[in-house]
Amino acid sequence: MTNVVMPQMGESIAEGTIVRWIKKVGDSIDRDEPLFEISTDKVDAEIPSPAAGVLTEIKVKEGETVAVNSVVATIGNAGEVAAAPAATALPEAAVGQPESGPATAAEERTTTPDTAAHDETHADAEDVRRQKSSPLVRRIAQEHKVDIAHIQGTGLSGRVTKQDILDYIESAKSGAAAAPAARPSAPAPVPGPVYSPGENVQVVPMSVMRKKIAEHMVLSARTSPHVYSVYEVNFARIAALREKKKAAYETAGAKLTFTAFIAKVAIDALRQFPIVNASIDGDNIVYKKDINLGIAVALDNGLIVPVIRNADEKNLLGLSRAIDDVATRARTKKLNPEEVQAGTFTITNPGIFGALYGLPLINQPQVAILGVGAIEKRAVVIDDAIAIRPVCHVTLGYDHRLVDGADAGRFLAFMKERLENFDEGWT
Repeated sequence: MTNVVMPQMGESIAEGTIVRWIKKVGDSIDRDEPLFEISTDKVDAEIPSPAAGVLTEIKVKEGETVAVNSVVATIGNAGEVAAAPAATALPEAAVGQPESGPATAAEERTTTPDTAAHDETHADAEDVRRQKSSPLVRRIAQEHKVDIAHIQGTGLSGRVTKQDILDYIESAKSGAAAAPAARPSAPAPVPGPVYSPGENVQVVPMSVMRKKIAEHMVLSARTSPHVYSVYEVNFARIAALREKKKAAYETAGAKLTFTAFIAKVAIDALRQFPIVNASIDGDNIVYKKDINLGIAVALDNGLIVPVIRNADEKNLLGLSRAIDDVATRARTKKLNPEEVQAGTFTITNPGIFGALYGLPLINQPQVAILGVGAIEKRAVVIDDAIAIRPVCHVTLGYDHRLVDGADAGRFLAFMKERLENFDEGWT
């Protein structure tokens, strides 16, 4: 019998939600064959089976959230009867680790003579878990000069969540007593009823991904004073180069898209204007030496931003391959947790859906995001004559705490000049 556990999908991830069981009890399964699908703060992923055999028991239902390393299922041999569900999950298990002997770790701890010492150690561990909430929570706490230890967390093992600290800050602003804040059991009040009794509506619970997106967007709107600058760019030069080179790129196993050209020029602009490739840490500015480019990918049920690490080390062909690769794996839920972390700048392309331009929210803790509008033929004035050219509006959304309008203008002017006069040698 082999225990299947909730995997650790990233250093700061403490729990995951079972979205879907791909296999059912009694189904045969091969090692590394997809077994179930999970959703975490960072990524949605299909989890492979740690062993070959038969799925004998499912311990966690779809939609339930459990701690990492909790046993979620068991795999045994054909004909085995499912064991009775355990009262609690085994937090110390590892993926693919066989079940332990009769005495569990929990039972061993209860027989330890020095109970007082154990209680003290356990309390210390609770404090460590609370202090080691996600980097996002710690950053918010630092910005608002809040001691996380004073907040009663509602997450796993008392872990302070984003909502906990935001509620605490809001209560402090409104003059509420500085008692430990707890997440309210009921949703926050809204201005007026969402719908009336008897109204013809359909109520559907949010997916895990949609909840996470909602949390991140509310946090971004609360954190950064957003300002936008929009530039119009003539894409005639890029369109001609793409038409000239796309066959050769396809032969090399890459799709040459407009996004690859935009990414290449954005990387050059980030080198030129490092303030856009930075973050805010309290009263300090953190300049990122690496350029880790996030590329927003629309999914059927939400949005995910895989990251191309050290994107400045790639030429146009390398960027084309990398963009196609992460986008494909994002849509098939094959991304690794580290591939959606540590981004320093993000490009999103609402133009693929026909938008003239977009005003996207910043992907925290970054300080800027580039929105790309639709590339369409329009009448433009060139040398006092009207001509038809492919035109695109690019938008820079930026955190006005750090990036000023002049910085954004210089950044976009640099991009405009490079895109309109793209040199074939830059590829």
